[in-house]
Amino acid sequence: MSNVSPTRVSGQLRAIFEQAQEESAVHAAKHPEPDRKVIIVLLTTCVILTLQNYVFRNGSFEQVPALLEWFGGRDLAAWIYVRTYEIQDRQLAQLLFWAAGSVMTYVIIPASVIRLLLHERIADYGLNFRGIFRSSWVYLAMFLFMIGPLALASQTQAFQAKYPFYHLQPGEPFWPRLWIWEMAYVGQFFALEFFFRGFMVHGLRQRFGTYAVFAMTVPYCMIHFGKPMAETFAAIGAGVILGLMSLKTRSIWFGACLHVAVAMSMDFLSLWHKGML
Repeated sequence: MSNVSPTRVSGQLRAIFEQAQEESAVHAAKHPEPDRKVIIVLLTTCVILTLQNYVFRNGSFEQVPALLEWFGGRDLAAWIYVRTYEIQDRQLAQLLFWAAGSVMTYVIIPASVIRLLLHERIADYGLNFRGIFRSSWVYLAMFLFMIGPLALASQTQAFQAKYPFYHLQPGEPFWPRLWIWEMAYVGQFFALEFFFRGFMVHGLRQRFGTYAVFAMTVPYCMIHFGKPMAETFAAIGAGVILGLMSLKTRSIWFGACLHVAVAMSMDFLSLWHKGML
């Protein structure tokens, strides 16, 4: 445990702040004019979050077959309608629609902006692998810290009513629908991490330095509105820490793995309390 002492953690955080602020100061001195990159990143963020909320989070998967019919794909639209006749299949289709929308909004759109408008490498936006294992202890410590609060929160009715997002019927097996959803859920988290801790943090860090993390944390907190309040408050701390770690390592990979581990724990703790495990 001495390797995860408060002194070591505070030293890591101070080093991240100092390095990021130094980089920001150098960039501002070289480029005192209005920052085109910051404007593009922030406006793209507005577009992405608007699409995510209105089209995918609060929209319906039935938009897909309706569009297919409109463009002449009646056979495929009919196949989708037949496959989603049962209520459980409709529930799964709605969740998969949201997960696919997350990949489109959180990965495809920002990656296109990086390449076509900013003319930069997508790999520089948090996809680094080099040296990331040196900081793996931080993510492990975060997960171990979360176990206790998760175990307590999982006993509440609000938690059990929310998770897992795919609601099993009494006696329904985990395969295929629940496991299909969980696999899509994992992909959604990698997409989310790329957008918030990749695109936003690394798109803003040259101008804002460490403050890019706090700018990112505001919308990250807000996408949790509608979930249990304790989880939304926890998202603030998680957003800051994962953002700082992305600044330090130039990588989102372990942050995404941590996010997946916590989410899977939440789902299966909820199922356990419901007597389904």
